[in-house]
Parts: sequence; structure tokens; C-alpha cells
Amino acid sequence: MLNVALTGNIAAGKSAVAALFREWGATILDADRMVRELQAPGSPVLAEIAARFGADLILPDGELDRPALRAFVLRNDAALAALNAIVHPRVAERREALMAEARARGDRIVVNDIPLLFEAADPSAFDAVVLVDAPPALRRRRLVEQRRLDPAEADRMIAAQMPSEEKRERSTFVIDNAGDRAELERRARAVWRGLEQLAARRAAAPGAPPRD
Repeated sequence: MLNVALTGNIAAGKSAVAALFREWGATILDADRMVRELQAPGSPVLAEIAARFGADLILPDGELDRPALRAFVLRNDAALAALNAIVHPRVAERREALMAEARARGDRIVVNDIPLLFEAADPSAFDAVVLVDAPPALRRRRLVEQRRLDPAEADRMIAAQMPSEEKRERSTFVIDNAGDRAELERRARAVWRGLEQLAARRAAAPGAPPRD
């Protein structure tokens, strides 16, 4: 089984690439989805968040007020670190369990969709790292125009992540997403072929690392 990390700074287009990889046969493990499941009403993680940041972050229906929490931690580095300390270990545990299930099924390529791979995880734990990238100005425009974020909040969200230049140097594949959908799909398909080649090498020599 080839264990791949897919990452990209906010509004770079990572989710679109993940959808394409799923369509082409990958098993996708979505870190954001895991976080939402772990923060479900009545969960231990949600209780820890309420205890650390205040019960007013819990909405009347029991859901977490994610926009309010996000706005708070983006202005407070200590709060962001505290939130990560609560959430990230649980996500890692859940990912390991899902990886074990995929391995038992005999899945060929597992793609871990991890937005904060370089900021909060260990890239070296994966057989390959795929980075989706786009210029900061374009990502800011997407956040404001497509996600309807306030420009100041968009700036804070972009600034909270490691610059993509540093990530490019540490990635196995880079998919540049500054064009249209057809161009993104073409670039993603080329990377998918590379992942298939690595998976074939892994299958032929199970004990050998797939990287060149």
C-alpha cells in the first residue's frame, strides 16, 4: 500500500485534487472530516474545547461554533497551540485506525488529505507528499470572492500557514493551480500517474521505499 500525504495552503485547490484522486481510485482519508467527527456534539474533544476556550463556543444545538473559534485562535498563537494539542493527537489516532483498515482491505493508494501537514504533522511518515499550490494573491481572492470571507480574515488565515515556498522544497510532487479546471485536472492526472508508478514499485518490492 502506498501511503501518500496531500496538502496545500488554504484556497490552493487541495480539495479539488482530492476529489479527482478519489475518482481515479484512491482511498481518501480527510483530516478535516476527522476533526468534525471528533468535535461532534457530546464528544470528549468538544468537552475539552469548551473547558479550555469557554462554553459559549457551543451553539444551542450542541455544535461547535467553528467560525468563532477560528477567529479567536487566529489572533492568539497560544490559543492556537492549545487547540492543536487537543485535536491533533486524536486525529493522528483516528488516521492510524483508518490506515489499518485500508491495509487490511488491500487498498493500493491511500491519500491522506492533511491541510497542516508541514505545520502539525510529520511529512517523512509518508511514502510521498503531494502539494497543491497557487499564488497568495489568487488564494486571497478565492477566499474573499468564493468563500465570502472578510479580507482581513482571509489575510490572517493565509498568514497562519507556512509559506508554500518552503513546502515545495520538501514535497515529492507539486501541482500548480493558477489556471482553470481543465489545467488543474491535467496536472493532477500527471501526478496520479506518478503515484501509480510508485504504488507498482511498492507492490513489486514490499520492503523497499518507493521514492527515488
